[in-house]
Formats: sequence, C-alpha cells, structure tokens
Amino acid sequence: MFGFGKKKEEVPAKNSGSCCSSNEAMAESDETKTCDASVKVLGSGCAKCNQLEAAAREALNELGMDNTIDHVTDFSQIAAYGVMSTPALVVDGKVVSFGKVLKKEEIIKILQDMRKA
Repeated sequence: MFGFGKKKEEVPAKNSGSCCSSNEAMAESDETKTCDASVKVLGSGCAKCNQLEAAAREALNELGMDNTIDHVTDFSQIAAYGVMSTPALVVDGKVVSFGKVLKKEEIIKILQDMRKA
C-alpha cells in the first residue's frame, strides 16, 4: 500500500510537465502566446522531418504568412505534445499531424482551416 501511495505522489509531479498542464500554463503566459502563434515541426532532424519543414515553409510563403518554423528535436519536448511518431506538425500549439510527411497543399488547407476556427 505504501508503494501505491508513493506512485500517486510521483504521478502529479510527472504530470506537471505533461501536455495538459503545460497547455494550461501556455494559455496563461504571454511568452507562450507568441510561441502558440507559430508553426513547429517535431522530429529528430531526419530526412522526413526536413521534408515536412520545407513543405511547411512553402505553405507559409504561399499564404503570405510571416510565421517562423521551430524545429523541435528534444524528445522530452516532443513527448510533452503526446507525439510518439515523428515527424509531427504543430500549429497554434495544437498537434495537427504526426507520423507522416504532409504535402504543401495539405498544410495550406490545415492553416486555412485553423484561421477559420
């Protein structure tokens, strides 16, 4: 029973850095609001991740958007988004795709849909 109680205490400590609690913190901080307005590629930097980043840059340029693309390679940060297969695309703090390389046209459609919402 004592081991079970310790696990309960450890879980909140681990969850304090999870995507759920960090999203709440993100919504509150001004610095993160700036980050949420950007596009992120999550991945190790492999060829597929770089293809997704290139397609995202082309999509942003075609739409005339000025957003920067952050390439997140730290696996602990990737896991914080709940992503287990890369490459992944994050728009406005929300994971919109993971495990595949999107084409420029698909990213354009995602970005346009996110603007409407």
